Amino acid sequence: MREIVSAALSDSAREKDFAALPVPDSYRGAVVLKNETTMFTGMATSEKDPGKSVHIQEVPTPEPGPGEALVAVMASSINYNTVWSALFEPLPTFKFLERYARSVAGAQRHDQPFHVLGSDLSGVVLRTGPGVSGWKPGDRVVAHCLSVELESADGHDDTMLDPAQRIWGFETNYGGLAELALVKTNQLMPKPAHLTWEEAAASGLVNSTAYRQLVSRNGAGMKQGDVVLIWGAGGGLGSYATQLALNGGAVPVCVVSSEEKARLARAMGAELIINRAEAGYRFWKDENTQDPGEWRRFGAHIRELTGGEDPDIVLEHPGRETFGASVYVARRGGTVVTCASTSGYQHQFDNRYLWMNLKRIVGTHFANYREAWEANRLIVRGMVHPTLSAVFPLPETGEAARSVHRNEHCGKVGVLCLAPEEGHGVQDEELRDRHLEQINLFRGPLSR
Repeated sequence: MREIVSAALSDSAREKDFAALPVPDSYRGAVVLKNETTMFTGMATSEKDPGKSVHIQEVPTPEPGPGEALVAVMASSINYNTVWSALFEPLPTFKFLERYARSVAGAQRHDQPFHVLGSDLSGVVLRTGPGVSGWKPGDRVVAHCLSVELESADGHDDTMLDPAQRIWGFETNYGGLAELALVKTNQLMPKPAHLTWEEAAASGLVNSTAYRQLVSRNGAGMKQGDVVLIWGAGGGLGSYATQLALNGGAVPVCVVSSEEKARLARAMGAELIINRAEAGYRFWKDENTQDPGEWRRFGAHIRELTGGEDPDIVLEHPGRETFGASVYVARRGGTVVTCASTSGYQHQFDNRYLWMNLKRIVGTHFANYREAWEANRLIVRGMVHPTLSAVFPLPETGEAARSVHRNEHCGKVGVLCLAPEEGHGVQDEELRDRHLEQINLFRGPLSR
């Protein structure tokens, strides 16, 4: 593994050098274990601790099959699907691995007593399987997390509609929180040359997800001048959504949970901020009863900021806690675009405000390859920037996941895998210098 790291850190190593490197029989990965899936039974979600369920252990190195690549992972990052996997919610991910192994030829190797987590990476291609022509050993890459078979006609207009689409590192094994990772080569994209390994690894999942939600015709189809309500604008998904809204000429209304995150939203360029903790919004009177009075107060707050306009688009991801309010505050004919449900999957809303005001609810899930490529292109060109706030070494992946689970973070939390320390991997110093302040925004004084 030392030879692989040395080559990855070298500016002179070429395809033949990487192709000649021996691939180790095993590698270290952040895993959850099949025999521990009941360890949190009976506990409330808030009490479960990813630091106890995520382990670092040696796993056997898989051989890349047709259309696959083995990547030396320099860095990765934590996403909410890593947290869900570590909490075994809404069900243990081993169910996904078993289903994958039964339904796809050659996928039996994914059904293991361990699950290597992680749906982001930056790194270097080590090996490619049969039939691969677009990527070669030595290529510096990031990976998006859509794993798709494309054997059904349903996926050939939008690969996210393929019945066999899965999220790599969540519904497949051999994910990115590890020293090596197995990916399909149609997950690979060029690494932004002006970013370090850990910065480059931060954006793939959340930036692509936000792009599909807001910009794509498969999501809300955001246009110039749209008022966009963004929940959790200081977090991973929301921080990229805020940048995309600003880049696209929209007017973001950023909902945050602290003054610290409000300052970060303003530093990104947003002017309309709602600190929900300061305003004291409580959209539920109790476990079973929502409070429409709070919806109205929230809607009035938004109109006060926008000069009387309701949101054209509501970017939803908290789920149960906020969904009723989101449907209420969207403008007549507006769109609530939803992915994930970090506060609960069972959503409730008053349908009168949806049907009588001709609003739409659009479900989106990650992004197809084209959308992910376009989102990555914005990073490559320095138009959207990583929102990395903290970096942990691979052995502390459980602690990193705990930080995200407890919402102690701003932006994204990164993990160093083969990179020996932060700061490696930059090739375009000129572009980096032009955007250094934005690249470091979530790591500077404002994020503390």
